[in-house]
Amino acid sequence: MTRPPTAAQRRVIDAADPVTGRLRGTEAQLAALVKRGLAFRHPRPPHDHFLTPAGHRIRESVPEVDEPAAAETPATTTTASGVFAARIGGEETTANTDPARTREVHSAWQGLLELRRMTNPDGSVERPCGWERSHLVQAAALALEAAGHRPAGRDAEGYRVRVTPQPEAVAVRDPAGEALRACAGTLERAGWQVSEHKEPRTGASYLLASPRRT
Repeated sequence: MTRPPTAAQRRVIDAADPVTGRLRGTEAQLAALVKRGLAFRHPRPPHDHFLTPAGHRIRESVPEVDEPAAAETPATTTTASGVFAARIGGEETTANTDPARTREVHSAWQGLLELRRMTNPDGSVERPCGWERSHLVQAAALALEAAGHRPAGRDAEGYRVRVTPQPEAVAVRDPAGEALRACAGTLERAGWQVSEHKEPRTGASYLLASPRRT
């Protein structure tokens, strides 16, 4: 039977980025997780570490409490500034396009492609993986932001990604028709099925996007 992670390892796993599974910790902590098959080191700079599917399962499971040290620190200790989140549009903060944000988005997208490679049965990176189908809004928004599309600000135009009543589908809106069509192209290249529709009342165009399975 596989030995559960130590309390210290569990804290590192629980503090992983909720979107990409990117890990933060000491070299020794990360190397130990890699050795146990719970993390992998991305081959491209900056060589960040990410949870493997087994690591994701550990994070989603109920933590063991047989070690007193497990109660020393809350399971999630990352701050708002330390956790990456793809911009879905309409956030309070002004869109940040500085080099640090650009690197974060690029790293998150590369991590997602690696997750596709590891979890799709045929190793394909051309179509979405199970994580994306269970995190539709975040996955679609990451694809758009990574391609350089501008998310809507509180009072600024740009894309907005929202849930819909339809299973496995998100709505993407952008008041600029050309920008909306560009979003459609980006999502299609990222492995999503996209169709354009019009709001019954206003006639405004929007996209319905679903992750492809084949």
